[in-house]
Amino acid sequence: MQVEKVVVGDYQTNCYVISQENKCLIVDPGFDSNKIISLINNREVLAILITHRHDDHIGALDEILKLYDVPVYEFKNLEEKEYTIDNFFFKVIFTKGHTFDSVTYYFEKEKIMFVGDFIFENSIGRTDLATGDYNEMIESIEKIKQYDDDIVIYPGHGNSTKLGLEKLNNYWFDSVNQ
Repeated sequence: MQVEKVVVGDYQTNCYVISQENKCLIVDPGFDSNKIISLINNREVLAILITHRHDDHIGALDEILKLYDVPVYEFKNLEEKEYTIDNFFFKVIFTKGHTFDSVTYYFEKEKIMFVGDFIFENSIGRTDLATGDYNEMIESIEKIKQYDDDIVIYPGHGNSTKLGLEKLNNYWFDSVNQ
């Protein structure tokens, strides 16, 4: 599986295109639909995965849906379970805290997670915005700490990281134990 990132919009949001063969999924189509469409190129889009509904993560959603009539996977139509889309297999983990609808998509075989604004390199998402909740964030961190250290974390902004590095270096992960 190939993961490609395009940075979009004023908030420098990471949009990801996940590909296998000539088929792909889009994660968080923020703004700049033309950049996203260019990255997709001639691949067949199977679905769109939304980590949460802040504008910087869905700004191009309607434009993308006009071009690709595909299902949208998001909190309101998901359960915490495993999903299959063609040859893509992933688990949905509810990781509330940044927002009430924050979702992590875990591709277990590939050992990758798309976390939106839940986890960043050495940080976490804000909990002081509408529907954010610090206590739910701490519960989500505790939940995600149970997963393997070698999982690559693809956040909604900034650089990718590994879960093990966050367990060691991220103040917020350590604060859960205090």
